Amino acid sequence: MTTPAPVSTSPWLLAARPKTLTATVAPIIVGTGLAIGLSGRPARLWLALVALLSALCIQIGTNLVNDAADYAKGADTAERLGPIRVTQMGLLPARSVWRAAALFFLVATLLGIPLVLAGGVPILIIGLLSLAGGYAYTTGPYPLAYRGLGEVFVLLFFGFAAVKGMAYVLVGEGLWPWAELAALQVGLQSATLLAVNNARDIEGDRRADKRTLAARFGLRFARVEIVALVAAPFLVGLGWFAAGKPGAALLPLGSLPVAARLVRGVWNEPPGRRFNVFLAWSALLQLLFAVLTFAGLVAGGR
Repeated sequence: MTTPAPVSTSPWLLAARPKTLTATVAPIIVGTGLAIGLSGRPARLWLALVALLSALCIQIGTNLVNDAADYAKGADTAERLGPIRVTQMGLLPARSVWRAAALFFLVATLLGIPLVLAGGVPILIIGLLSLAGGYAYTTGPYPLAYRGLGEVFVLLFFGFAAVKGMAYVLVGEGLWPWAELAALQVGLQSATLLAVNNARDIEGDRRADKRTLAARFGLRFARVEIVALVAAPFLVGLGWFAAGKPGAALLPLGSLPVAARLVRGVWNEPPGRRFNVFLAWSALLQLLFAVLTFAGLVAGGR
């Protein structure tokens, strides 16, 4: 284990990876906007806060598992380009990180009880699958991140499960097909976060046999993937005109300058520590897009 480096931030805060948590916040924002703007029913908004806390616990638990598991598998080394990983740096012992992950998963489960009572079996299934997925993402007999399934994972869980589940908890209906449209937008942006992360780590992931899409198909593929993932939510958003919600299509265009800056940076610069800045831009883009989509959905009521 490497000698701990002096850091001014709490190791536990570093391990939680707060810059990635927009992947949890965005679907709660958009799912709430769906419930308010499209259901025609009173939304139980207090459940949105409970859902946010539960989902944050699941993601933080997943990040902690990822921290400890990647170090154990040799994916995190002293040469890594990404933000500090506390297990690899020796800032926290692996056993403590695993225990903290279990604690966060437990808290998420307890917070999920009122959500299940409100939403029934569908929410129970989503919750159980989310907990299992959080563990299986980087560990277990078939770690998804090591098999090139990371983007699929985040699209399903941080997109479809999170957005549709939030809308269902709040108003008791799936809001098809508009929840699917919103979920696709949010999920694609969560996949962007992961794709930028994987483009940065191509060489290290190859050495650790972590077969992400970027590691499998190379940097040019990774860049094209990121451009497609950034552009797709704007194009898909044209569907909001059919829902009678033009604001949900037009207002998110206000985030285009951030999207353009992200694409330009990823396309022109080689993988390196600079990609940590691009990762922050990806998170900013997702959060801004979600807030603007929310505003477009609730504008003018149903």
